[in-house]
Amino acid sequence: MASNTTVKCPPPMKATSNGVFQGDNPIDFALPLVIIQICLVLSLTRILAYLLRPLRQPRVIAEIIGGILLGPSALGRNQKYLHAIFPPRSLTVLDTLANLGLLFFLFLVGLELDPKSLRRTGKKAMSIALAGITLPFALGIGTSFALRGTISKGVSEGPFLVFMGVALSITAFPVLARILAELKLLTTDVGRMAMSAAAVNDVAAWILLALAIALSGVGHSPLVAVWVLLCGSGFVACCIFVAPPIFKWMARRCPQGEPVDEMYVCATLAVVLAAGFVTDSIGIHALFGAFVIGILVPKEGAFAGALVEKVEDLVSGLFLPLYFVSSGLKTNVATIHGAQSWGLLVLVIFTACFGKIVGTVIASLLCKMPFREAITLGFLMNTKGLVELIVLNIGKDRGVLNDQTFAVMVLMALFTTFITTPVVTAIYKPAKMAKSEYKHRTIQRKEAGSQLRLLTCFHSSRNIPSLINLIEASRGVEKREGLRVYAMHLMELSERSSAILMVHKARKNGLPFWNKLHDSDHSNQIIVAFEAFRHLSKVSIRPTTAISPIASMHEDIVTSAETKRVGMIILPFHKHQRLDGLLETTRAEFRHVNRRVLREAPCSVGILVDRGLGGTSHVSASNVDYTIIALFFGGHDDREAVAYGARMAEHPGINLVVVHFTVDPKVVGETVSVDVNENSSLEARSDDEEFISELQGNKKNVESITFQEKIVKNAAETVEVVRTYSRCNLFLIGRMPEGQLVAALSKTTECPELGPVGNLLIAPDFSTTASVLVVQQYRRELPEVSLASLDVEGSSEDST
Repeated sequence: MASNTTVKCPPPMKATSNGVFQGDNPIDFALPLVIIQICLVLSLTRILAYLLRPLRQPRVIAEIIGGILLGPSALGRNQKYLHAIFPPRSLTVLDTLANLGLLFFLFLVGLELDPKSLRRTGKKAMSIALAGITLPFALGIGTSFALRGTISKGVSEGPFLVFMGVALSITAFPVLARILAELKLLTTDVGRMAMSAAAVNDVAAWILLALAIALSGVGHSPLVAVWVLLCGSGFVACCIFVAPPIFKWMARRCPQGEPVDEMYVCATLAVVLAAGFVTDSIGIHALFGAFVIGILVPKEGAFAGALVEKVEDLVSGLFLPLYFVSSGLKTNVATIHGAQSWGLLVLVIFTACFGKIVGTVIASLLCKMPFREAITLGFLMNTKGLVELIVLNIGKDRGVLNDQTFAVMVLMALFTTFITTPVVTAIYKPAKMAKSEYKHRTIQRKEAGSQLRLLTCFHSSRNIPSLINLIEASRGVEKREGLRVYAMHLMELSERSSAILMVHKARKNGLPFWNKLHDSDHSNQIIVAFEAFRHLSKVSIRPTTAISPIASMHEDIVTSAETKRVGMIILPFHKHQRLDGLLETTRAEFRHVNRRVLREAPCSVGILVDRGLGGTSHVSASNVDYTIIALFFGGHDDREAVAYGARMAEHPGINLVVVHFTVDPKVVGETVSVDVNENSSLEARSDDEEFISELQGNKKNVESITFQEKIVKNAAETVEVVRTYSRCNLFLIGRMPEGQLVAALSKTTECPELGPVGNLLIAPDFSTTASVLVVQQYRRELPEVSLASLDVEGSSEDST
């Protein structure tokens, strides 16, 4: 007689506990347990990301490895740990949070893909993308037969073929954008080609994945797959007709520079969730609905940027790592055992790399790309990352991939993404190729009529008005090609930097502004300001972008100056003026960028201490009325500063006063006791006298230059003389002037990169509204005193 046995299911987890004092164990409840899981995940992934940073690996590598370590492959071998921290009852909550984060991440991926730019993708990028999909897809189908005959017996043939093809042919667009930015390739020809091809690849891969999911959902009738595809196509068509007008209306009501209404953000996120519900109901996947909505949001204006800013931190920083843990808990490397399994892993990795790299290289060579660039592009397009994991997890959940096949494919994705950075770094070094010799590396030059090229850098729109007014003052006489300016936007590459920001900023890097008329960033206030100035002035001005971590931002500036063959780099000071007139630190890291540029620059460098030169808007040429004071003590840097001032004095609205300080002959040698090489001192003095004499000789051509000689006895008297000129608009000074007077002033080391006179002019007790431009003249080797001042990394700095 059969006995009726009752199987007791564990009770569902309650959300919150009553606390340990009430006898409850917090990890038996959903909310405390998920908090522990999140903290554990974030701690481990951030530690791994820090350890992998010297290898310049994207954070996605650390998150994949972290997920595998937390799963049954490593820590999960301890059953007590696994059942305590990741009990089966908690996995539903964890998976729900992870997939919710993934839903919004796919919305961000859609935001990063601009349909307009896809339509404008050239034949070259389209050919490379299609070749990079076709060959690995075909090889993936071939590999699937080997897997079905060994470790994947019994799986549904049709869906398995398509899933393997998609898994091997996919390129992770967001991960590739970050790798390119890390390697400083985003704004190169290879980088732009890679991003264009990856965008096409991404869209094609998602269409193929939708097909694979539809096939994998076949129940009793093959017609189900047809219904799924038809309903999915109808949903996409409906979204294309309905969503864009609504989103464009929202975007128009969010002007640039104004805060975006929270109602529009909430409404958009609700639409994303609703679209996810619809596609999940159809049987495709909730991710597709979010992805489609992301593509349809207009990329112009502030609206898309506000969505990225509000969603990205929470999704990428908090929820997305949970998805990797969710994947890691399904990955058991121990299932790969025996020669056969490891051989299949090698086969899958080889097939994935061979198909993607060879397909891309052949197409690139047929498009007449250089071989080195073709190989580089092949390895870049081989990047898998997160998008690959999404494909694999969907396949695992649908029963298309078993445990062993899933583990093999995860290791393949990890390997192909890991090798991208070291291989590309080894075979492609555009920065080294770009180095060249050129003549005019300083402002002071014999050919007075030659073109001056400036690289002006800025961090934000706060720097723009003074920068434009400085450029206006620098244009000299009325010559169309007299001045060419490259305006470089310094963008920090942080962990939260979205590909949408990086790619859109870099799309037409270095081209004239009028070529940006059809660019999605044309409404950007910075672009508008520079474009308006270009039209109103006689200056050739072009935008360029540096997207890099703070630690290596100086490399972008130095390399760009070299390739653009500029005579001077102008950097913003790391402090800005407060309402009370004092200077306040913007970000301390920027001072280290300035110091590194001063040390390694291939030309002269100026640091602009901005106190509102010309006010808060562009001053037209006819309204310019500036008094510029050049403080001349002697030496290379002072001569460069005065030479720059002489060029400014060619502008009809500018008066230059050159204040030449000399020590009273009665007290020479008594002001300060220093060891000075007598011959070099005499030589420098001779060069100074020759320079001033030559400038005075040319004074008849520039009536707006006034020379004043000030004989002083000591440093205190020098300071008092300088104070009498505090009502000017701009101070021009050398960074490291030479002579006894300067040696007496050099006691203040708050900002060594400004030199002794610069520190005097920014001191809180020096009352002035004048901006300060501190100039360092290019020399093949900077003197030891100058280098020593730049090595003082830990100098004291107050909060003002």
